[in-house]
Amino acid sequence: METTQTFKFGLDSFGDIPVDDDGKLMSHAGAIRQVVEEAILADKLGVDVIALGEHHRHDFSISSPETVLAGIATRTKNIKLASGVTVLSSDDPVRVFERFATLDALSNGRAQIILGRGSFTESFPLFGYELRDYELLFEEKVELMAQVLKEKPVTWTGTTRHALAGAEIYPKTESGRIHTSIGVGGSPQSVIRAAKYGFPLMLAVIGGSPERFIPYIELYKQAGEQFGTDTSEIGIHSPGFIADTDEEAVEIAWPNHKINFDRIGSTRGWPPMKREHFDEEVAKYSLYIGSPETVAQKMAKTIKALGVNRFDLVYGGGPMPAKARLHMIELYATKVIPRVKELLAESDGISGKTK
Repeated sequence: METTQTFKFGLDSFGDIPVDDDGKLMSHAGAIRQVVEEAILADKLGVDVIALGEHHRHDFSISSPETVLAGIATRTKNIKLASGVTVLSSDDPVRVFERFATLDALSNGRAQIILGRGSFTESFPLFGYELRDYELLFEEKVELMAQVLKEKPVTWTGTTRHALAGAEIYPKTESGRIHTSIGVGGSPQSVIRAAKYGFPLMLAVIGGSPERFIPYIELYKQAGEQFGTDTSEIGIHSPGFIADTDEEAVEIAWPNHKINFDRIGSTRGWPPMKREHFDEEVAKYSLYIGSPETVAQKMAKTIKALGVNRFDLVYGGGPMPAKARLHMIELYATKVIPRVKELLAESDGISGKTK
């Protein structure tokens, strides 16, 4: 692939609640408006994609990504507008399509969907679904979603919703297809499912060595060969933070990352994060924290090792200062992305291609 032409760089937000200039936590409404301003800045600076996660908890502000993306659509021109992820298991594929087709119209064709099972389960009881049906819900709804995305009459029968017989779904998109991927956190079954339906793969690499996902990429490509589907589009998303220096980046990120990790871990039985664990992830693994040069070097190394063609940086974890988040986006767009492109081009000589 030609890195400078086909590689995509994105930013992902879960709508974490930042602190304002006085050090006070913003309201949920203020946090949502903050994400809109960040997306506007990213668009002006040429970032390819903004992806917003769906959560239904007090520590995240975005429960309806497509609504926030619609607001962003009216104030931006070029940036792609994605969910990250849409929890399809506790949603309805027809309604998901209708909402994103509407977003696609408002944005002149910039809508993208990333489907996922969801690493959080709050949406299941909230919307009346049983966790025991976790796998079945996603399997059936992905099957239906694949049909709906064709924008032709849909006939479908399953056990998790009412059957459809020649149903037309509106509005239709101008392009005839909404770009749709499947997000995977480490399930081989999900990797095979993405290949089966011809969906691009987005890997959530949120800790440990990125190289441990190479078998999943190989599995995806092998499954694609068996199903006869296109598996050329593979991306990853990983958390990080950028400041002017390595020291400043760590100083800001460490306490906020620990707050975020420990808060989630308290509901999952994780031990509190220790500083040595954080430092190891920053130095060796999947926390992209540091100066622009440090982060760019680490990103380029991961991209080359995995052979992916999209990298989304998950930013703003924990109660981070709003100003620091905006500055991080500026550094990512103006320094990190150009530097990563240089490093990838250098790795393959003058051709500028990665293998």
